[in-house]
Amino acid sequence: MSIDLSDDYRPSEDEEFMNERQLAYFRRLLEAWKADILDGAKQTIHNLQDESGSLPDIVDRASAESDKALELRTRDRQRKLISKIDAALRRIEDGSYGYCEATGEPIGLRRLEARPTATLSLEAQERHERKERTLRDD
Repeated sequence: MSIDLSDDYRPSEDEEFMNERQLAYFRRLLEAWKADILDGAKQTIHNLQDESGSLPDIVDRASAESDKALELRTRDRQRKLISKIDAALRRIEDGSYGYCEATGEPIGLRRLEARPTATLSLEAQERHERKERTLRDD
């Protein structure tokens, strides 16, 4: 079943949490984000192929190599983000999207809009980060 969403639809606290419209909204958001990342990756590949000519000046060459390395690191982070997006899309399909993996409580619409791949509520994420900091400091 396909839900027709207007372009200006935003999930509201007044609605039932993770109803069909909200799930369709987040699915559309995640799919658009993934498509944007994949388009950027294609553009990066195209740019790297086009810039394969060697530059005569050693400073220009070093600068170009530094720019390429930065771009590749960025794309690697985005590649990892795609797996998180895919996991979020799977959670939409299995009905667990929007609920905290630690507590089972709703994550919250504002948090999900800011970070659609979130798996923990804000409180659970803060506890997790405090625990990590404590372990790191020991």
